[in-house]
Amino acid sequence: MHIDDANYTKASVGIAVSDYPTGPFDYLYSKQPHGYESRDMTIFKDDDGVAYLIYSSEDNSELHIGPLTDDYLDVTHAVRRILVGQHREAPALFKYERTYYMITSGCTGWAPNEAHAHASESIMGPWEAMGNPCIGGNKVSRDTTFFSQSTYVLPLPKIPGFYIFMADRWNPAQLNDSRYVWLPLRVGGAADMPLDYNFGFPLWSRVSVYWHRSWKLPDGWNG
Repeated sequence: MHIDDANYTKASVGIAVSDYPTGPFDYLYSKQPHGYESRDMTIFKDDDGVAYLIYSSEDNSELHIGPLTDDYLDVTHAVRRILVGQHREAPALFKYERTYYMITSGCTGWAPNEAHAHASESIMGPWEAMGNPCIGGNKVSRDTTFFSQSTYVLPLPKIPGFYIFMADRWNPAQLNDSRYVWLPLRVGGAADMPLDYNFGFPLWSRVSVYWHRSWKLPDGWNG
């Protein structure tokens, strides 16, 4: 978890453990991973069981990524600086076939901004920019990630190439009343896709997050 104070000077990662995902959790400690400040962060577990920590650092001017230890309770010494000087935060990673993808936001405080999609053949980089993944709505909503900020991308194992894009819709005036936006995400070029899984959306040759005021998974999909 992200550990900080009111002035964002602690900039650390906290570790807690539990026998159940719903808790109770025992808080272990916090630290600045690899000796760097850590703000927006996420965890990604690869197919081989290795988990990685990805976090904004250097005053949010870049992202850092590195593997966790085998017990997932600390980072190893390996770390790579990515998207240096691009001022990206709110990383959300996922993998399709042999390619890694990541969605990030710009740094505009609590105000929403344009998302960027990135791709890499190696999780440690280099990462290639793919532009704004948002499709539909009007230009203002596309340029503000539908008035939200990326937080996670949930795989749908029964529908290869499809994911759920999860984002925070911040309410700066009352942060504890902030909400979530969940939207369908597709990796373009997914072959042999059953028609019922198209959600009525066009095929797109990139990562695409589609705006819909309401939507649902195909009938009979059980998770």
